[in-house]
Amino acid sequence: MKKLKITFDSPAILIFTAICFGAFLLNAVTMGWTNHALFSVYRSSLLDPLTYVRMIGHVFGHADWGHFCGNIMLLLVVGPLLEEKYGTQNILLVMLVTALLTGLVHYLFFPTTALLGASGVVFAMILLSGAVNLTEKEVPVTLILVALFYLGGQVYDGLFVNDNVSNLTHILGGLTGAGMGFWMNSRKMKRMAS
Repeated sequence: MKKLKITFDSPAILIFTAICFGAFLLNAVTMGWTNHALFSVYRSSLLDPLTYVRMIGHVFGHADWGHFCGNIMLLLVVGPLLEEKYGTQNILLVMLVTALLTGLVHYLFFPTTALLGASGVVFAMILLSGAVNLTEKEVPVTLILVALFYLGGQVYDGLFVNDNVSNLTHILGGLTGAGMGFWMNSRKMKRMAS
């Protein structure tokens, strides 16, 4: 009988998850200080070096256990398959671009609120999964349906539901994932053609 071994199959997703869990624990120990200082993006002085840390660091912070689990469970389901398809570096790039884009938009247009959580990254992964078979000449029906249900739901919630959810972050994350999926797929097609 062969020995069963545990593999570190998805480095980008697993490391991201570990950082989020570490940020969650650190926030509990510091009674909210680290979420405010490092893991939330909000309008602050451009002279403060932590402003730039928060532009990306906001994706690691979570308000509570339910917030953390909701984001991380989806990421752990979808992320490893995408990392296998696109590679660790590309998935890290998707996460970085999503974090920076959502952080910057929030910083510029929502000066009175703070944003934290990995939901923008999760939505990027969800739409990226729909874009797996996207080519320059074909749009998969699955991508259209995923965009319709996930992004359409966020537009509806943003207009008609008054909650503490940043629907714009979800929409931006989703558009980033779909756009980067198109970009990565077209790069791959060009490499195969040459």
